[in-house]
Amino acid sequence: MFIQTEATPNPATLKFLPGRPVMGEGTLDMRDAKAAQDSPLASALFAIDGVSAVFFGGDFIAVTKSSGEWQHLKPAILGAVMEHFMSGAPLVAGSDNASPEAEEFFAKEDAETVATIKELLETRIRPAVAGDGGDITFRGYKDGTVYLAMKGACSGCPSSTATLKHGIQNLFRHFLPQVQTVEQI
Repeated sequence: MFIQTEATPNPATLKFLPGRPVMGEGTLDMRDAKAAQDSPLASALFAIDGVSAVFFGGDFIAVTKSSGEWQHLKPAILGAVMEHFMSGAPLVAGSDNASPEAEEFFAKEDAETVATIKELLETRIRPAVAGDGGDITFRGYKDGTVYLAMKGACSGCPSSTATLKHGIQNLFRHFLPQVQTVEQI
């Protein structure tokens, strides 16, 4: 089994591509070992000293470090990922692997605007963000403000504010003049 690694815009996060589906559908963002207790792979990754977050995407695993150097952490992470996939164990025990999403909020009269926001997210934004080892999901829309949740490598990334304010906000404003700003939840 050959596992590729890719850098992300977040220097504390590295993307691991095992060459096979990871989540299939949805994503799973775990920020501590307690959140990872139902995932044998995430638990093994959190057992590595210096790992502070694990994110499962469709075909990748993004690992965030709190300490240590990648040259020392990478071999242990690669070993844990390889061992997991070779074992045939489920990614998440007793689950369909879909991440629980928080409830969305928006007024009924904004349903058409929200539908366009979601379409832009799915077709133009999420694929690019996934390429960087993260995910971004719609959470709400109120009074001209779009609320989004950033996960994986995007959460805590030094360039996430620029991504939100200059990239995503400008895209939404281009297609939807009623959108004034974009905020992270």
